[in-house]
Amino acid sequence: MSDVVTGEAVVLEVRVALPPSRAAALLIDMAVQISTLLGVSLLVGSLGLLSDPALTTMVYLSLSVLVLVGYPVIFETLTRGRSLGKLAMGLRVVSDDGGPERFRQALFRGLAGVLEFWILTGAPALISSLISERGKRLGDIFAGTVVISERAPRQYGPMLYMPPPLAAWAATLELSRLPEEVAATARQYLLRWHDLSPAVQHEMGVRIATEMSAFVSPPAPPGAPPFAYLTAVLAERRRREQLRLERGTGAYPPGVPSSGGTYPPGGAYPQVLPPRPVHPPVAPEPSRDGFAPPV
Repeated sequence: MSDVVTGEAVVLEVRVALPPSRAAALLIDMAVQISTLLGVSLLVGSLGLLSDPALTTMVYLSLSVLVLVGYPVIFETLTRGRSLGKLAMGLRVVSDDGGPERFRQALFRGLAGVLEFWILTGAPALISSLISERGKRLGDIFAGTVVISERAPRQYGPMLYMPPPLAAWAATLELSRLPEEVAATARQYLLRWHDLSPAVQHEMGVRIATEMSAFVSPPAPPGAPPFAYLTAVLAERRRREQLRLERGTGAYPPGVPSSGGTYPPGGAYPQVLPPRPVHPPVAPEPSRDGFAPPV
């Protein structure tokens, strides 16, 4: 695990990709690039249209640049940090602040990759990744990026208690479209909530809640604070995941009953404990409006 610091000075935990998985992703990408380059070269040669040696050299040089540089740059830009090899290995390139990779960063990585892998046979990348505590190769250092693993074991973390005023509303939520990265950002915000100033608490909460509301319906009840909205969504999401694990079935519709019966409207849901807790969690005291701050 490693920490990245966002522009709002919030620390997010990410799992840096290990060298074996990065090497496997690189081999897949290089195999795709070599196959594409050979296939296009054979196609151009079979057409017999390049009788001029200078024109032939220019065409092959252009194809080499397009395949060796354009392939990683285009793929990583369009897929927000994933080439075919990274997609197969569950890896993604992100900025040092945890944000998605931008075109400029993908271009730096692509140009550096030609030098590191195709000209110097990967030696600089290997040495740099072994020295760097985050496994960065030269392209990552120049671009300000880091490669993370998206297939890391799920970390449940501390307890998230359902705010009682939002319990009945949360039971009706449609959560199937909620991306994992948005949920992870919300969880990290809640975990770091007490370390933030009140202004940052509110500003970040509104921003993350607005982003999450694009994937979750129905909208939050009027007057619900951002942290309470995020807590309710994540607590309900965990409850449904736990039910799926317990019953071994597919997705559960909103408001499904638990093994102990249907949840009472407006009441607090039974809490879903993290696996094998060391100490029983203690629920936080609610404020006057019924919304307790994150634990």
